[in-house]
Amino acid sequence: MSTKKNLSSFRKIAWLEGWSYLILLGIAMPLKYWADMPLAVKYVGWAHGVLFVLYIAFLLKCVWQYRWGFFKMVWIFAASLIPFGTFILDKQLKKELEM
Repeated sequence: MSTKKNLSSFRKIAWLEGWSYLILLGIAMPLKYWADMPLAVKYVGWAHGVLFVLYIAFLLKCVWQYRWGFFKMVWIFAASLIPFGTFILDKQLKKELEM
């Protein structure tokens, strides 16, 4: 898989991971606690967990291939923990992909 293809795949995974995080926080958690529907968190949380693991795997792959520095790696990791962080990150990755 080429380097650009890895970065493109990472952007897609980051986008999906960001949406799964927002759905988990904004829809599934309120359904669990306000509507007594814990299955929403179970399934959305599971999907988010899988996407998060893929996010970390592709982050490490891109760190190795692009020789990203420690602070860039930390920033990209932190973006996955902040709501809307992966969408902000996407602008930066899009510019890097176009180079």
